[in-house]
Amino acid sequence: MNLFPASTNADYHGSIASAWFLTLAGLLEFAPGCIHYFLPDGGAGVIAGIDLTQNRATIIAVFAWVGAIQIPMGLMLVLIGMRYRTFVPLGLLMVIITRGLMSLDGWFMKGAAGGHHPPEHFASPIAVLLALVFLALSLRIQRAAA
Repeated sequence: MNLFPASTNADYHGSIASAWFLTLAGLLEFAPGCIHYFLPDGGAGVIAGIDLTQNRATIIAVFAWVGAIQIPMGLMLVLIGMRYRTFVPLGLLMVIITRGLMSLDGWFMKGAAGGHHPPEHFASPIAVLLALVFLALSLRIQRAAA
């Protein structure tokens, strides 16, 4: 048993564009994860514009915790898109679920309470729509070239 088994790309029959989109989504998950984990304020103040005068340590710790989740998730999505393409539909479904939940929270639930919207609140609904399109493309069987 290997940590990285043989590639499944030959068994994937969906759109190659979906695999590349998932790879991009993985990179776009990985980069903010690094920001949240490694920046001194996790990006909470300098990027998201959150007031850190109260509960600074807790807010920064939560950002680092989220970054610790985003980094491996992003790497996994890149690995799926590049090497294990039979999992592309599942990876896209994960993007839809995570970004969908983030969108609901940011615009309608807990995150909407303060009225402030960091950049991710705008990107997440767009990511959901794009991932839905690429999920549909990944589930279509491509015809062999004639």
